[in-house]
Amino acid sequence: MINFRLLVTVIVTFSCALFTPARTSAQDSSRLRISLITCTPGDQLYSIFGHSAIRIIDSTSLTDYVYNYGTFNFEDEGFYLKFVRGQLDYYISLDMFSNFMYAYRVENRGITEQVLELTQDEKLTLRSYLNENLKEENKYYKYDFFFDNCTTRLRDLLLEFKKPAPDFPPVMPEGTRFREAIHLYLDKGQQYWSKLGIDILLGAPTDAIMTPAQQQFLPDNLMYSVDSAGNLKLVKTKINLFQPTIPDYSGFRITPGIFFSFLFALMLMMGLSRNKVALSFLHRLDGLIFFMTGLLGIVLCFMWFGTDHSMTKNNYNLLWAWPTHAIMAFLLNNRSAWVRKYWLASSIILSALLLAWYFLPQSLNPALIPFVLLLIYRSYARYKSLP
Repeated sequence: MINFRLLVTVIVTFSCALFTPARTSAQDSSRLRISLITCTPGDQLYSIFGHSAIRIIDSTSLTDYVYNYGTFNFEDEGFYLKFVRGQLDYYISLDMFSNFMYAYRVENRGITEQVLELTQDEKLTLRSYLNENLKEENKYYKYDFFFDNCTTRLRDLLLEFKKPAPDFPPVMPEGTRFREAIHLYLDKGQQYWSKLGIDILLGAPTDAIMTPAQQQFLPDNLMYSVDSAGNLKLVKTKINLFQPTIPDYSGFRITPGIFFSFLFALMLMMGLSRNKVALSFLHRLDGLIFFMTGLLGIVLCFMWFGTDHSMTKNNYNLLWAWPTHAIMAFLLNNRSAWVRKYWLASSIILSALLLAWYFLPQSLNPALIPFVLLLIYRSYARYKSLP
């Protein structure tokens, strides 16, 4: 039975060779075709920012491979702890392009190919480097979402092996910050809860303004930069290999802002009620909410001081997510004077935080405002309930 994928590969490869001008063929006998592959975002958080890879077709050996710097091993010992601490090894992998394309088509993710304008020596050197990188002793690297990922690795390869080095222009407005860049993707995919979680975990460094080079941590940005490299023509042809269907995002969604506003209104009504059952339930909710807020504060401290993540440092969310709340949640009925002062201080400091909300060095997610109002209300209520 004929291998359909191999047949397609052969046809594409020889079609490219057939329609290549004779002048180019005389100058380049490598028989290599090297492309930058850019994949559109997926529905899951891990894929929401897209993906980049390098494709190399060798019409001599009839091979069509994808080199992918975005792979990791779920079975790696201590995987989850390494992932959380920013110490997880990613590595370059090799796969047949037909398998790669099939996987992305199944996920309904678009694929764009930019065939690169490279000399024979540049092609051979680049392929040799990638193959050397595939060796076990060379393949691993410490992944960093913003500064060392599957896309920035390819950008660095182009800067190193293309002569003269490409002059990649900015593709986002001047003054765009890292947080604003990732918000574009999270909002487009309506990943509002993921956006909230990311905004809570990432600290003030994420609000730094990106340089043109730093903008290229996103696959789309690198693709646009490669398209418009200022000092040379880097793209020979650009091909849309697969056009995805547009997801339907219509319909009502419970966003964090809606949820926290409802929770605040519910607890406010219960607090104004004289019903003993409602007040008893409210007391238990106080314990749960303050404990969870304190637990979150402990996590943020760990992400700041206990991990290698550069973007989780200096996190101003600790101004409302006090780690001490995790302890105070068990002292709601304690009548000590210092406990009463603690709840008063909590309500005053959180009120000051709201006044300074949009003036902080870090952009805090506005969906948290009703939650902070809830913490103010319940802190003051605890203060008033104690003699």
